Amino acid sequence: MSTRPMPPPAEVIASDVARALAEDVGSGDVTAALLPDTADIAYLLCKEEAVIAGGPWFDACHRALDPDVRIDWRVQDGDRVPAGTVLATLTGHTRALVTAERASLNFLQTLSGTATVTAAYVDAVRGTGCTILDTRKTLPGLRLAQKYAVRCGGGQNHRIGLYDAVMLKENHVRAAGSLTAAIRAARDAQPSLPLIVEVETLAQLDEALAEGCERILVDDFDADARREAVRRAKAAPYAGRIPLEVSGGVDMTTLHGIAADGVDFVSIGGLTKHVRAVDLSMKLGPAP
Repeated sequence: MSTRPMPPPAEVIASDVARALAEDVGSGDVTAALLPDTADIAYLLCKEEAVIAGGPWFDACHRALDPDVRIDWRVQDGDRVPAGTVLATLTGHTRALVTAERASLNFLQTLSGTATVTAAYVDAVRGTGCTILDTRKTLPGLRLAQKYAVRCGGGQNHRIGLYDAVMLKENHVRAAGSLTAAIRAARDAQPSLPLIVEVETLAQLDEALAEGCERILVDDFDADARREAVRRAKAAPYAGRIPLEVSGGVDMTTLHGIAADGVDFVSIGGLTKHVRAVDLSMKLGPAP
């Protein structure tokens, strides 16, 4: 049984929600004020097949406006649901339910969109041993939320930011004079952090394998060079100890072939950059 991903800390979610409500509600919801503020019920409907993510943000939006609201979820984050699924029912006050509706749906449909597309990529490499990774190409201010959604879809996270791993690219090699020198300088400067090295040629791959790092990103390799890179990385004396990652030029038409070549990871910026929200709605009244 797989372990469900842990969402970010509650204070991160609360901060995301506070910003969303501030921009939407402003000085007050003048439209909701026209409604009688009585006890009411509502239901949350998913109109298309999707993988759900974002429940903690949805809950926090509603509880920020009505601490006593009752939210009964019928699914959990990470669940794959068919079109027409009632995801949750809510019991609270009419005005708070209506005011929180848009912000709560914005979080849930955006994060579910990320989880859904991630799941499609994960499905496409199933059985190959390859893992789908995200990137730092996230919506500003929502990185931890989107990276949580990637985990809900079955993917894994690349580095979270510029602080939790060192990633050497061509600019570092140019400044250091060689890839070997850049790797050694990075190890000296940040010995406790994971080191990811991008290589552009098979000769650079050999340097990275010899020097050692936590992961090697093969950049813009054609299929023959990629297969040769896999062969070298898995051969003695390296024996597959340093995993290989592919990024760039990856879509559903190329993904399975890349994974089948034997690379360990494929990172895809589109998981979090090209977001298509899942079609959700929240309606007052009893669930059908």
